[in-house]
Amino acid sequence: MAEALDTFDRAILDLVQKDCQLKAETIADEVGLSASAVQRRLKRLRDNGVIQAEVAVINRKATSFPMTFIAGMEIERDNYDALARFRQWAEKQPNVQQVYYVTGQVDLIAIITARDVEHYDDISAQLMADNPQIKRMTTNVVLRDVKTGLFIPVEE
Repeated sequence: MAEALDTFDRAILDLVQKDCQLKAETIADEVGLSASAVQRRLKRLRDNGVIQAEVAVINRKATSFPMTFIAGMEIERDNYDALARFRQWAEKQPNVQQVYYVTGQVDLIAIITARDVEHYDDISAQLMADNPQIKRMTTNVVLRDVKTGLFIPVEE
């Protein structure tokens, strides 16, 4: 995915990150290309994996999973097999929203949604039971969203 993005690609990506339902004609007017050129570029960006998904962002407070927890986990030392097993497990868990392999005091950071604290406790108990390679887990409860988003600047 080392594709070089030109000025038009970056402008298109800026627009579709803000609203992926924009019509090609609207994007074309904004970036100075024809609608068919925008459609070709969008297809290429999707096919090459630059655009990974186009989703609806839902207000989690409108769902039955209004709470967010940030879990820091330590895995067995230098155990890359354990990391791969955890990744496979996490990909199957709908409440595990994001997982990052990080440097610092913990090895993994997970963003997890839950109905309430008890539900999170059940999720974390299952996580520990299914992943014995996780030797310690710490949790932060999100009290208020300050900023959430997935917008990535695509500057030159």
